[in-house]
Amino acid sequence: MFDDRSPIYLQIAEQIKNDIVSGALTSDEQVMSTNQYAAFYRINPATAAKGFAQLVDDGILYKKRGIGMFVAPNAGDLLRTARRDSFFADVVDPMVREAKAIGIPLTDILDHIRSYGEA
Repeated sequence: MFDDRSPIYLQIAEQIKNDIVSGALTSDEQVMSTNQYAAFYRINPATAAKGFAQLVDDGILYKKRGIGMFVAPNAGDLLRTARRDSFFADVVDPMVREAKAIGIPLTDILDHIRSYGEA
């Protein structure tokens, strides 16, 4: 599940974010506790807690005292908005630069993208 590309707590946070965006976790749904998470993935509970704390700080999860952590009601919208904001800078701009570098006309890229809509 985890790799060496980034700290494990960041990968935990990213996995939960992906689950929310995909709909695997929904608003007000309870998530595994840090201890359950740590036991399941065989990691230090402090590492899991650090990932959860980041999500709480970002407004993605909220705590119910004595019960656990839950998905914030607007978490899906927050995450989709953030990803849309970074989509062009992180995905499209590098793709266009690479296409120009290797000589692919932008019209070919657009035609290729449009073919996905027709499939």
